[in-house]
Amino acid sequence: MTNSQLLQRRQQLIGDATLFYQEPINIVRGDGVYLYDDAGKQYIDMYNNVPCVGHANKRVVAAMEQQMGTLNVHSRYLHESILNYAERLLGYHHNKIEQVVFACSGTEASEIALLMARFGTGGRGIICSDATYHGNSTEVRKMSARPVTGPDFQSIPFPQSYRSVDGSDSTGIDYYLNKLRAAIDSFSEEGIPFAGLFVCSIFANEGLPDIPAGFMKKAVEMVHQAGGVVIADEVQAGYCRSGNWWGYETSDFIPDIVTMGKPMGNGLPISAVAASTDLVSSFRKNTHYFNTFASSPLQAAVGMSVLDVIEDEDLKIRSCELGEQMRQELEQMQYNHPSMGDVRGCGLFIGVEWVSDKEQKTADRKGAVDVANRMKEKGFLLSNAGAFGNVVKIRPPLVFEQLHADKFLESFADMLSDIS
Repeated sequence: MTNSQLLQRRQQLIGDATLFYQEPINIVRGDGVYLYDDAGKQYIDMYNNVPCVGHANKRVVAAMEQQMGTLNVHSRYLHESILNYAERLLGYHHNKIEQVVFACSGTEASEIALLMARFGTGGRGIICSDATYHGNSTEVRKMSARPVTGPDFQSIPFPQSYRSVDGSDSTGIDYYLNKLRAAIDSFSEEGIPFAGLFVCSIFANEGLPDIPAGFMKKAVEMVHQAGGVVIADEVQAGYCRSGNWWGYETSDFIPDIVTMGKPMGNGLPISAVAASTDLVSSFRKNTHYFNTFASSPLQAAVGMSVLDVIEDEDLKIRSCELGEQMRQELEQMQYNHPSMGDVRGCGLFIGVEWVSDKEQKTADRKGAVDVANRMKEKGFLLSNAGAFGNVVKIRPPLVFEQLHADKFLESFADMLSDIS
């Protein structure tokens, strides 16, 4: 079946769902950082953070197969393995993160976090960024609307140091703190009790901005003074992606509630929400939450194997060191290529701001899409993202190695020459 036939069949059966690239590719196999299409062409994956320890990782597959061949049941039976997994996972967080609620998707984790914040504070009002994404459920997707929808949500400009928001000096810490204060005050004026702030800890969907120094710590203080809690979305930022175990460590703040997802199972659906005993107890008491496929022996076995690989292969150190080297190399390229407005990121997560006017910092979404398509033809899969869709998003699996980085940087430089 040709790709055009496959596309037509897809549209007939599941509708016009989003696909990457002007000419979509049919991926049939993965191995480590490599993906292969139906014609046998090899690609280096520079985008997916779900298989964080590599596509078809043998240790993860073995753990999955062994557990499925032994037992898999829901959480209404006692099983030690999920407790061992919970204990180990909590051990990576700060000491006020004491209990965990398991789920299966990032959207579910976001729903749990919203309920946990609201039950724990007695409030309803949630503040998020104006270019965020936390999931697809009816309530969670209200935060992704432009502007946010419903009286219980307020959005503020995401903190950044690159581009002025409204033509004024809006890249400093005071501008963003004032916006946060105004949102909190707005809830008070409307008689809506404040529940908290919900952000990706590194603002990944917003374009991985350089957050003004000190903003997150002061934001946490302001939220706490107003009686709210801070939710850190670690679905993209966590699991050593940022060069630390958690994005909140990279952004230097301490959240009250943490959501986790995609990389936890390397492809098996696992997500989690972790918080203090008081917050989790309040959530449990008010919801009696149950999830058929969560807190299972299978999640525990696979989740533990992912943690084993990260630790045994020192992937946190690799993320930090190799990511920094790649950023430095891309920054050198930036000097001679006016379309590269900014290079930024943390760990193995890099964003290149694509612009049509470097001085004016004019976002060029079309150019970023063109970069993704050109790199695909060269055998590297990445995409565009960010508030304006103009940030070239580079996020390879954590098992990405020096030789892969060298190949990518060489091909990226060739691509820049092609478009110059």
